[in-house]
Amino acid sequence: MNKKIWNTRFAVLAGIILAGAFMRLIPHWPNFTPIAAMALFGGAYLGRKYLAFALPVAAMLISDLLIGFHDSMLAVYIAFAITVTIGLVISKKVTGMNVLGASLASSVIFFLITNFAAWLTMPQLYAQNFAGLMQCYTAGLVFFNDGSQGMSFFLNEVVGGLFYNTLFFGAFYLVRQRFPSVAKA
Repeated sequence: MNKKIWNTRFAVLAGIILAGAFMRLIPHWPNFTPIAAMALFGGAYLGRKYLAFALPVAAMLISDLLIGFHDSMLAVYIAFAITVTIGLVISKKVTGMNVLGASLASSVIFFLITNFAAWLTMPQLYAQNFAGLMQCYTAGLVFFNDGSQGMSFFLNEVVGGLFYNTLFFGAFYLVRQRFPSVAKA
């Protein structure tokens, strides 16, 4: 990489994304993770498209090596890549409302893609038709809904996304206020 990439701004952005990857290793409610926030933040602020995808994906891959892999990894990474793309879309105008909308959209996309993958790969649980798919989505909405694991699998994703996006985007906003040289792309 050339010197234009390696600067203080890049170090701060990479540090926030790597901190997100580390946060995945801390005990948490199911789906209350910084995955979507890492992707959205990287897409919004890493100026080069290849870095917007490569750095968050690498951070996630490293944490997955420590956590372990599972059968629906491909679906998670597809949803992750779509969230990076959403971040690229809002990168021209990063506002609180844009981040809020993007966070909610990425949570819904993650839910739809990962539950579709569960339906597709578990014919023993769900009929391979529209009714079976709807049954899978319904099950995904109420999964872990006994209060001991947060609110529900889906709501944990929504609240986790909002929490971590507020943390990442807010931290970067505060750093830019304190150190104006970091604000420059």
